[in-house]
Amino acid sequence: MSGSLSPQQSLWSRYRNECGLLSAIAIVLAITVQFDDAYRINTLRTTTETLRQVALLGTFSLGVSVVIIAGGIDLSAGTMIAFTASICALTTQALAPRDELGNLQLSAVSNGVVWTGIGVAITVGTLIGSWHAWLINIVKLPPFVATLATLVGLRSLTILMNHTITGRIDRATTSLNVYAPLFSELRAWWVPFVVFVLLSVLIWVLMNKTVLGRHLYAMGGNEQAARLSGVNTDYLKWFAYSVSAFTSSVAGVLYLANDSGCAPTSMGMGYELNAIAATVVGGCSLQGGVGLIPGVILGVVFLRVVIDAVSKILESRSTDWTGLIVGILVVLAVAFNELRRGSGAGRKQWFAGALGWVVIPFVSAISGLVALISDKAHRTGVALAAGAIVLVLLFARKIYEDQTERA
Repeated sequence: MSGSLSPQQSLWSRYRNECGLLSAIAIVLAITVQFDDAYRINTLRTTTETLRQVALLGTFSLGVSVVIIAGGIDLSAGTMIAFTASICALTTQALAPRDELGNLQLSAVSNGVVWTGIGVAITVGTLIGSWHAWLINIVKLPPFVATLATLVGLRSLTILMNHTITGRIDRATTSLNVYAPLFSELRAWWVPFVVFVLLSVLIWVLMNKTVLGRHLYAMGGNEQAARLSGVNTDYLKWFAYSVSAFTSSVAGVLYLANDSGCAPTSMGMGYELNAIAATVVGGCSLQGGVGLIPGVILGVVFLRVVIDAVSKILESRSTDWTGLIVGILVVLAVAFNELRRGSGAGRKQWFAGALGWVVIPFVSAISGLVALISDKAHRTGVALAAGAIVLVLLFARKIYEDQTERA
């Protein structure tokens, strides 16, 4: 009986990552409020805009999380957004009415035409999930390579497609604009939010309340064992990548409405990394088999709140900082997850062997560089002090690990 967990302890053990994320979100919001008066002056507008951005990021992150839990990886989400947005816009342009002179009347496009474009975009986009499954199951490509090919190739195809088809419809261009009234209605902040909530509920039920969901977790944990147990892993992979393609397609339509158009040279660029970051921060393991949908949702909220905080606090060149912040969060999240599954901070060897002696000066130098560019005066002394502090702390950790290992 002494080794059993109470219900409260069991609940904390299961959801401690989610509780930690809730605390982190509250801390980031509290800090942001101190630097930006908009949170206090126009709370409603700021809140609705944050919810819109959370919903847009969360919509395709949910699908990516299903793939990661199933033991795969999907690098195509950002390109899928640009592709499906283009498909939707091109379909509405192709079916748009013309005036007596033959000019397109995009503002007169009916709701039926817009819904047709949305349906075509989501259908075609979802089929790309089957393409990924075919490359992985039949051609035997690693998931990384299969989705990387889509990441690179599909964006170029989208640019060429837009230029060719718009040239046949009206004037050749790669950037597309939409003016139909329905797109203006879909631009309301609550539309992506409602879509995100519905998808969250559906995927949570799928992963936690169905046999299919349990099989996805089992395959992610040990694919060979799941196959030997009679689980059709090929079908599961097809399903997981189709779900990811579907959510990315839905996000593509939402981004098209939100931006009133799409430019495939920039739309969705790097979004797949944000989705993976949100999923990992939410507690999913890149090795598969681990992760909860509530954690993914909170990971999305945390990542979006951090990005928003960076833009508020670092008004100058804030976009240049976003990639660095996201990269640091991914490293910390993966390290934390490994630590949580391991035997504890005291026994984890972070700087073992000769490699540790090489890495410590590098990490210290990077820390000093970050301090230098963070300081508005760019004072060398601040950078040197920051690097020296990190160097001393890491060397102390290295010495402690070596002594513990010898003991």
